[in-house]
Amino acid sequence: MLNFVLWAGFALLLAEVVRDGYHALCHQVPQLAKWHNWHHAAYRRDLSVVSIELYRKSQLYHDIVESVLLVSILGSIALFTQISGLWVGVGYAGLFLLGATKRFVTGTLDTDVNHQPGILDAVPGRWWVNRSYHWRHHFDNVNAYYSGVFPLVDQILGTSVSLKGKTVAITGASGALGQALIRELQGQKAKVIALTSSALPEDLPGVTVITWRIDQEDQLAEYLQKADILIINHGLNVYGACDPQAIDEVYRVNTFSAVRLIDLFFKTVQGFDAKARKEIWVNTSEAEVMPAFSPLYELSKRALGELVTLKRLRAPCVVRKLILGSFKSTLNPYGVMSAAQVAKGIIFWARRDLRNIIVTINPLTYLLFPLKEVFTSSYFRLFSKS
Repeated sequence: MLNFVLWAGFALLLAEVVRDGYHALCHQVPQLAKWHNWHHAAYRRDLSVVSIELYRKSQLYHDIVESVLLVSILGSIALFTQISGLWVGVGYAGLFLLGATKRFVTGTLDTDVNHQPGILDAVPGRWWVNRSYHWRHHFDNVNAYYSGVFPLVDQILGTSVSLKGKTVAITGASGALGQALIRELQGQKAKVIALTSSALPEDLPGVTVITWRIDQEDQLAEYLQKADILIINHGLNVYGACDPQAIDEVYRVNTFSAVRLIDLFFKTVQGFDAKARKEIWVNTSEAEVMPAFSPLYELSKRALGELVTLKRLRAPCVVRKLILGSFKSTLNPYGVMSAAQVAKGIIFWARRDLRNIIVTINPLTYLLFPLKEVFTSSYFRLFSKS
């Protein structure tokens, strides 16, 4: 029995990999694209159908073709191997074929769960493809977000999140990590708004530079409205200082300024597609769970991390944490990693839709942070009011 269950699970996984792999090929192979384009032509931006005739063509030339191919491949494997559990995958593929055939014959959308029209009322799913996730395939970047049920193939390919054409606002833009992230974002063809308290050390073509000051976050509202992604990256390190002035300054910069920016950005998540487009990335640092040999830096960053965990339980958009180990910068001239390495790691994992992005050489962080986050978020969910 256990053997059957294991093979059945493998068959379901294989079905999704084959289906999503075929979908990706439809965007790379011109002959397949001719048929697949009917699928994209059938929907308006709010996912309402252009016409029933066009919708039925999309079912015939894409969904039915895809399902027949899926049944054929999985059925051939099951026949060749004579492994009974693999027939579960064949049956699973058959359900897609039945649904597509019904939609073609009747022109109804009731079984087309990812294409239901109307406002996108949920953030894109992390473990399960929902309407907001699939909407991005149609209207964010057609060469990304290929997955149909489980986003496994997108996570492998790095197409779970596309930065192409996105407007990204980043604080702390004049720092080592800010500069490195700008270069990586431009490499992904994103449009960057650099939010900085000082001049950028180098001229970066195409970057919009906005000067701001702590406690003046409200003045950034116009730029946050334009941004698809806000990266909160500014910070202050007073090392061993612990006098009242240092306490006030560190919390003002590292904690409360970031929280104000989060709240301002949340207010911009408006419109029927905003939940699918908007994101916040917050650099809370490895100091959430590991010592940074700077008590006030650790305390202020831990406070920020806890507040971000609390806020994202009911956030109107995706909120990512950046859990970064020691890297060389003005704040930390003794860092082990380079800012360029860290920036590459952030973008690599963001494109695979990790909501907690850990980039460090310390193996303990990969163990301790997930445990801490699970317990903290569970506690907050249990005892905070909705």
